[in-house]
Amino acid sequence: MFQLFLIAFRNLGTHRRRTLLLGGAIAGVTALLVILMGLSTGMKETLLRSATILSTGHVNVGGFYKVTAGQAAPVVTSYPKVLELVRKEVPELDYAVQRGRGWAKIVSEKSSMQVGIGGVDVKDEPGLHKVLQIREGSLGGLSESGTALLFEKQAKRLEVKVGDTITISAPTMRGTNNTVDVRVAAIAGDMGMMSDFNIYVEASTLRSLYQLRDDTTGALFLYLKDVSQVPQVQARLRDVLAKAGFTVMDNDPRAFWFKFDVVNREAWTGQKLDITNWEDELSFITWTLTALNGLTGVLIFVLLVIIGVGIMNTLWIAIRERTREIGTLRAIGMQRTRVVAMFLFEAMTLGALGTLVGALLGLAVCLGVTAAKVSVPEVVAMFIMSERLNLVVDAGAVVGAMVFITTCTTLISLIPSFLAARLKPVTAMHHIG
Repeated sequence: MFQLFLIAFRNLGTHRRRTLLLGGAIAGVTALLVILMGLSTGMKETLLRSATILSTGHVNVGGFYKVTAGQAAPVVTSYPKVLELVRKEVPELDYAVQRGRGWAKIVSEKSSMQVGIGGVDVKDEPGLHKVLQIREGSLGGLSESGTALLFEKQAKRLEVKVGDTITISAPTMRGTNNTVDVRVAAIAGDMGMMSDFNIYVEASTLRSLYQLRDDTTGALFLYLKDVSQVPQVQARLRDVLAKAGFTVMDNDPRAFWFKFDVVNREAWTGQKLDITNWEDELSFITWTLTALNGLTGVLIFVLLVIIGVGIMNTLWIAIRERTREIGTLRAIGMQRTRVVAMFLFEAMTLGALGTLVGALLGLAVCLGVTAAKVSVPEVVAMFIMSERLNLVVDAGAVVGAMVFITTCTTLISLIPSFLAARLKPVTAMHHIG
């Protein structure tokens, strides 16, 4: 076997021009594949990170409170007690935040619009500091009572800037309308769909708007150290909270705002907790992730077809050029299986070296693009919820791609290798071409 590797290296070195041509093609396709996977993975991670920080935790303890049977509000009462229980029973927890929920009308002197409102304690929200791009003001200003954070599109539509006052109007749990005046403390860069329909206000301001007590919030967002633990944590919390005396709703894998009609039709009053995960709350972006996966699959398939056809043609040419050499080897006693093995080892060696170079090149491009903080067009930013292009390379996926392309290269060489081995020595030695 070692001799075959030596022969393979010798042949690759002897036919340097063809080796560089074919190896460069393999390296180029591998680099494209690594960049494509990095782009796809980076877009999915960016989308999920932004969406989960802006609107949902990995696991959520939300719920509904009904003063009357037909009127539900998305609030959790006595949340400090629930939070203490969660921290005790969920060792997988990285951190947890409480987030008020609401839907209201915001009015400026020039315009108005309907938006979802998140009530935040910004000092306890490390995720917001990571994903929000503040254009004016400061995120720290949102820690003051009576303040709000808008996104650029909203500020432009309302024609307001940092320091201006806007009015928020919404019905309370008992059905009466209430308003609060808030000062614009910060304006953040747009983040796709999320920035079209959401603003953030200081937590006590939202409670004041809806006339809620200090120990009431909209939901507890739980962020885990390992997202793969979500199903186990979600199932465990349902049991733990039920045993602790809380009434837990049946599992309904939909975002909380889709459940109002069902909850309002039920006859119960009081508090029911609802345990959901990020996939439930972000079901509206599932099509985006599906489209990204589908597009990646199609492009990878096209790349593999291109490299397969290219390798096959090049090997055909290479074997044709070496027909007389094959005849000589057969004439001095080399068996057909050794001829096949010689070409297979040559193709495998070329594939391994080409994919290694391509993977390193693709990795360098991914790291360079991420470090350069390349901006994306507005239409792309709307889908990935970020203005920056972030390419994420998964080491396992890159190694898998290298092994796959090398295997394909080796297998593709089987046909021309068998044809070379079948040549009669005398015919091969007199071949002209």
